[in-house]
Amino acid sequence: MMAGSGIFRRKAIALPEAKQQLARTLSWPHLVALGVGAIVGTGILTLIGVGADRAGPAVILSFAIAGGICACAALAYAEMATMMPVSGSAYTYSYAVLGEVIAWVVGWSLLAEYTLVVATVAVGWSGYANGFLLGLGVHLPEALTHGPALVDGHISQWGINVPALVIVALVAGLLTLGTRESATINAVLVVVKMIALAVFVVVALPYFDTANLTPFSPFGFAKAMSPDGVERGVMAAAAIIFFAFYGFDAISTAAEEAKNPGRDLAIGIVGSMLACIVIYMVVAIAAVGALPFTRFGSSPEPLALILRELGRPGVAAFLAGSAVIALPTVILAFLYGQSRIFFVMARDRLLPEGLAKVSRRGTPVRITVFTALLVMIFAGVLPIDAIAALANAGTLTAFVAVAVCMLVMRRRAPDMARPFRTPAAWLVGAGAILGCLYLFVSLPTRTQLWFLGWNLVGLAVYFLYARRRVA
Repeated sequence: MMAGSGIFRRKAIALPEAKQQLARTLSWPHLVALGVGAIVGTGILTLIGVGADRAGPAVILSFAIAGGICACAALAYAEMATMMPVSGSAYTYSYAVLGEVIAWVVGWSLLAEYTLVVATVAVGWSGYANGFLLGLGVHLPEALTHGPALVDGHISQWGINVPALVIVALVAGLLTLGTRESATINAVLVVVKMIALAVFVVVALPYFDTANLTPFSPFGFAKAMSPDGVERGVMAAAAIIFFAFYGFDAISTAAEEAKNPGRDLAIGIVGSMLACIVIYMVVAIAAVGALPFTRFGSSPEPLALILRELGRPGVAAFLAGSAVIALPTVILAFLYGQSRIFFVMARDRLLPEGLAKVSRRGTPVRITVFTALLVMIFAGVLPIDAIAALANAGTLTAFVAVAVCMLVMRRRAPDMARPFRTPAAWLVGAGAILGCLYLFVSLPTRTQLWFLGWNLVGLAVYFLYARRRVA
């Protein structure tokens, strides 16, 4: 049932017919673990170095700012997810509240976000796994350990990242077996990650030296171009570190599979977000206090480097090994979320409807396999370094849309049942919208242009294909 007309028509939210319903198998512990599994991963293991390189010791403040903005967005997500407990996340809310064309832009942006995040994490996992195999005496041909290498915008060396392909295929296979089984394994691996980060904090904190925090903010607050051509500042770092926080939105894609969505979704979204803010702040303080940021800021494995510099190579090896074991939880959470958004867009006929079929176990096998194949192209074949930051732009778009949806519904349907009500909704909503817009402005200019180009392509697909299917 639709309201309005044209490209801004709105879809009434209702549970789909039985043959297109997903099985309700998840409780709130599974959802919290799904959120923490998505959030805590490559971001904290690698981006703390990137953030420190751009903000110095003030990277602690960058974490706080990015976390605060994400917390506002998480509260908006919790209200919308419990009001509309169906799959699709920000795409679904936008379709019901803002109209079809806005929903398409949000969904198209989310597809870019999830694809690039999964591909980037798969490539990162491949690097850890290859190093682990080398330690065991297993040497893969170099051309099978990386995708095409770029030098000055040109491909200098061809290759295919086989380990990245393998891990995406394994995680996709796990997801096709069943959602509950995947969530249970995910929860176990999340515990492994938490133990590894706790060990880092316990080992690094005794080396805390206040001298390492001076000067605290050597590059200022706002984004500014430094002499070496890198955009630096607290907000420039926050815009990059933002990557390390999102992932809780994957929980909202599980709305149709939650046993008690009115309670479990709010606990999962808000609980995982608050837990990760605390974890990140503690890890950031321990890192910048233990070693001058100039010594680990450019490292691809900053936490492991800090431990080695402190004379604890054994603990560094344990951290790296934990990353190999546990990073697939990020791939699982985002591949899960992306497949559900694809699934709902296909169910709405904006994408081929044949993809929205559910197996006997209540899982969307076709769309999961299709999603995995798409990700594998990016992870194994394409040089993705230049466009990986596009994921941040897509997420910021979705967060703004969800906050706007929450505020619009507060005016349009103030008496509608809300199992979770965001406290100080107008203040929280404004914080999410303005904060995300500021982070978007703080992104590299190249990323903003990539985002514009991606959505121009998306709008062309909408007007030439998708709109005609639902007209």
